[in-house]
Amino acid sequence: MKVHGTVSGSVELQAPCHTCALQLASAVTGPGATHPVCETRAVMTSNETARANLLHRGFALEYTTLGWNVIGIVVLAVAAISARSVALAGFGLDSLIEIGASTVVVWELSGTGEERQRRALRLIGVGFALLAVYLLVQSTFVLATGFHPHHSPLGIVWTAVTAAVMFALAAGKARTGAALDNPVLKTEGRVTLIDGLLATGVLMGLVLNSALGWWWADPLAGYVLVYYAVREVKEIFVGER
Repeated sequence: MKVHGTVSGSVELQAPCHTCALQLASAVTGPGATHPVCETRAVMTSNETARANLLHRGFALEYTTLGWNVIGIVVLAVAAISARSVALAGFGLDSLIEIGASTVVVWELSGTGEERQRRALRLIGVGFALLAVYLLVQSTFVLATGFHPHHSPLGIVWTAVTAAVMFALAAGKARTGAALDNPVLKTEGRVTLIDGLLATGVLMGLVLNSALGWWWADPLAGYVLVYYAVREVKEIFVGER
């Protein structure tokens, strides 16, 4: 700190420079001590870096889910049409909803605010409600008419691989969402977990139909999808209240 004299004889004090301030702080706290301000800035920088890394991981998980389901829609459409399978058609629609859910999460991660999160959750819930209605009507129609789906080796392979991929993505989203304390990412992680469970259910129906001729296993797999879709809708909308 410097002292300047003026013409009138008064003394003017000038604020110390940054270097002088650090030297003064070192003299007060001790030569080996870390200044509290510097320590706080270091902690803030570390937390911001960690959060940025978690956000990057969240985006990567969602983009991977998007890419997989875009390919899945094409594969499942071919398999469902060739096998005339309700379960495969329903799982294809579930993949379409998963694309919408992942898009919503990417949108939500790009911004902040509780209202934005609530809108994102409601959009995911509406998608699952539509899926439940379609599958309920279609599966009931197939059982009532005794419609027999064909065998589908393509559907068996794709649902088996998809189940493994979805379980891995769901685990990653659950961990990342918990670390970020982000309810939308955590909810979409449960959606992805359900996607893996649905793939497993559809796979079992396809295998039973192919190996034992149990044609009714295909629409029953559709009812499994209805159950999980309704449960997720209930959790989303009831949880808002």
